[in-house]
Parts: sequence; C-alpha cells; structure tokens
Amino acid sequence: MHQSPETTPRRRVGRPSKRILSMRLIVDRALEIVTDEGLDSLTMSRLAGALEVTPAALYNHVSSKDEILREVQDRIMGQLDLAGFDEDPWPVALRRWAMSYRNIMAAQPDLIALIALMPINGARATTVMYERVATALSSYGWPKESIVPTIVALESFVFGSAYDALAPANIFELEADADAPVFTAANRAQLEAEPDRSAAEIAFHTGLDALLEGFTKRMGVPWPAGLCHTSSSTEDE
Repeated sequence: MHQSPETTPRRRVGRPSKRILSMRLIVDRALEIVTDEGLDSLTMSRLAGALEVTPAALYNHVSSKDEILREVQDRIMGQLDLAGFDEDPWPVALRRWAMSYRNIMAAQPDLIALIALMPINGARATTVMYERVATALSSYGWPKESIVPTIVALESFVFGSAYDALAPANIFELEADADAPVFTAANRAQLEAEPDRSAAEIAFHTGLDALLEGFTKRMGVPWPAGLCHTSSSTEDE
C-alpha cells in the first residue's frame, strides 16, 4: 500500500546520536592532549571527554591507557624515515633516520620519556621499524651483538638532541664574560663560523658525524668510497 508523504517515516539527518570511534580518532585526540597539555594530562576520563563519549564507550574500543600509549608510540615510530635503508649508503641512511627521529621528537617532547621507556611488545609499527633498521645494519656488515647497542646509542643521542632543539637561543649567553671567558669565546666562535645554522643544529650534526665515524672503527664496517665523512647539511630539516 502506498503511503502518503505525510505518513512516510523520514530518515534522520545530521550527525549520529552516538559518536563513531576508531583507533585513529582515539590516537588523534590522545596526541592533541599530550601536545597541548602534557603527557600527565592524558587520562581515560580526559580522553573520553575530548572524544565526546563516556569512559565506558571508550573502554569498548581500548582495554587500557597502556594500549593507547602503545598506539601513540606506533603512530610516532611509523613516521620515521626508513627510505634510506633501501637506497642509500649506510651513513646516509642512518643520518636520514636519525634526523627524522630528532625532528619528530622535538615536535613532541612530552613523548620522549614514553618512547624511551615503554616496552615495544604489542606495538607493531614500532617493532617493524626496529626490524627494518636491524636488518639494514646486518646487511651493512654490523656484528650481530652490536646492532641493538648501535640503535640505542643513536636513540639516546636523538632524545637529548630533541630537547636541545627546544632550548632558547641565548642559553649559553653570560652577562659577565669573565666568569667563563674560554667557553664564551667558543660559543661565539661556533655561531660566527656558521651564522645560518642554530647552535642546536650545529651540535646535532657534530655529534652525529662523530657517532657515524666511530661506528666504522668499532664495528669494522668500511666507510663507503667517495662519501664525505662529515655532514654537508646546512638546513634544519
């Protein structure tokens, strides 16, 4: 039987009455909270409020805050530049990886402690990243027992450099030069030598060059022929 327009039920328009959650949306909001308010502010109730759902609805999608943090870790680690391990000599590949790592961590400093201390078990993208780097180092000739120490050494340097990238430009300026004349002169000299680069950028590439060159001796891996031993990068990527 044909219904008249007046009696035909109308479909509701607009947003659904219940917010549709996904892990991507949950991680998006979690990162926003960490970025704007700090890691300590990320609680299940705070996150539920940001998502405009009840905590019970949030728990229907994730089991705990630790699961969210693993997903956050995966999101960050999935952004690292691994392309060099497919196409570049090992110093260039490691430099690309370390630079992308430093830049991402500098943009999310509240996550440095999370990334540094959280176990990787259950974090698939993170595990895939470490496997890719380890496989590349093995193919370059790294001794098996030295692969993980190499990765951790680079990460330790990256985390410190990420913090340094956020330091104020005048962090080493002194009102009374007489208190540290040698240090003051050295600080001025580095800035005069490379006026187009920040002190943090100079320090990062200085340390990374030293680490990469040191790996050739310690690991017994030859430096690629024709490749300069020091960074030619002049911009803060």
